[in-house]
Amino acid sequence: MTKQDRAVRTRLALIRSAAEQFEALGYVRASLAEISAGAGVSSGALHFHFANKAAVAEAVEHAAEDALREAAARHHHGDGSALQRLVDVTHRVARLLCADVVVRAGLRLNAEQVAGRVRDLRRGWRECVLGLLAEAERGGELAAGVTPQRTSAVVLAATTGIEVLAREDHGWLARPSLTDLWCLLLPCLAAPCLAGTLDPAGSESAGREPAGSGPAGPGVRVEAGRAEAGRAGLALR
Repeated sequence: MTKQDRAVRTRLALIRSAAEQFEALGYVRASLAEISAGAGVSSGALHFHFANKAAVAEAVEHAAEDALREAAARHHHGDGSALQRLVDVTHRVARLLCADVVVRAGLRLNAEQVAGRVRDLRRGWRECVLGLLAEAERGGELAAGVTPQRTSAVVLAATTGIEVLAREDHGWLARPSLTDLWCLLLPCLAAPCLAGTLDPAGSESAGREPAGSGPAGPGVRVEAGRAEAGRAGLALR
């Protein structure tokens, strides 16, 4: 292994160790000593890569931002229904949050807005959601009276709330939680011509159960959600 390769691996190990500390303790309580120990390197090695704790936190946020941007970009442009891609990207981001401590810590640090940093990790998510809803509107996928602006506010509030709740219980990021959310939302915002064609559990094959498994397939669940959403009186218009 070359010196450059070792330096890259050390930096990545420090970012991951820092993310574990920031997620568990927050920025203020996390210590550089514990970060370097968690990465299996000396304090001198840490300071070779990062001048101070603020620089480490900035690196964690930057890595989280890159991962979130990549996840959103995979669905922002593509074929097929924009509404289905919106559902799919929420499931993808949820899986990313479950699997990647750096993303979770980056979002926590960004919410704390420590050390005067102005990076906005959620801006890209807002743009992704609004962009897909605008595309859905242009494609005639939204129900009469549903607007991308007001609907994006509901989706953003719901997904951000799930992310915050998941800091204490990762079960909030499980597929059933998001599936239930979309079972309620899709009947309210989708045009009638899409009834039964959208899968609230996500259409991606990786890590998901067969579409027809369980007591009801996707079309049945959306129709059931339509009735439930009507009873709940969700206002997306």
